[in-house]
Amino acid sequence: MHFHSERRLDGDVLERHFTLGEIPGILWTPGSTPAPLILAGHPGGLDGMYPRLLGRAAHAAQHGFASLSIELPGGGVRPRVPELERARVDLRAALAAGEPVDDIVDALVLPLVELAVPEWQAALDATLSLPEIDGGPVGLSGGVIAIGIRLAVVEPRIAAALLFAGSYVPRSMFEEARRVTIPLHVLLQWDDSGNDRQLALDLFDAFGSAEKTLHANLGGHTGVPAFEADASIGFFLRHLARRDQEPK
Repeated sequence: MHFHSERRLDGDVLERHFTLGEIPGILWTPGSTPAPLILAGHPGGLDGMYPRLLGRAAHAAQHGFASLSIELPGGGVRPRVPELERARVDLRAALAAGEPVDDIVDALVLPLVELAVPEWQAALDATLSLPEIDGGPVGLSGGVIAIGIRLAVVEPRIAAALLFAGSYVPRSMFEEARRVTIPLHVLLQWDDSGNDRQLALDLFDAFGSAEKTLHANLGGHTGVPAFEADASIGFFLRHLARRDQEPK
């Protein structure tokens, strides 16, 4: 992990940009360390997503959490992955024509999951070795929900996950969803025109977690109400915070 720039933000939050091999990423740490870590997912395009990621990271830092985000394979400045590019074009065309998309979703999402999950694990390895990061349980917040499902199944260091039901999930991954047992907090935008609402509800039903909560709000993909940020932090405080940070 090579840090190549840093700046101090409001609230004594330290933002550092890094590369891990060819993978760009950003790490935000609060003034009080060592801090428990949240993996901040996104749909790709780290630069374009930066304002939203910064808002999430700054809010998390107010409550003592560090946040880590990395670029997805084929996203942002990273080399394009031809099979993913073709599948994205095919998916847009099929949606516009009202055609079935299950096979195209498989062709897009399954390879992305296979590429992205080991990279997130490598970034987690490198970040947990830093003295300013608490080595305890880790949280996962947002991003491509299929990547979140796989990480929740294979990565034992992730103890709780906030999932955004805003992207397609291959039907073949529902069996993996049944193997997810960590606490879940799932956000669903009811009027998200780019999302299959019924698939999202079926997926929530499939999760094997004994503790799982669904927050469904009216509005489109980017219309998540501001109050959900506090609900999300409350979720992570219950499951990740050090003893001296636990809510009374």
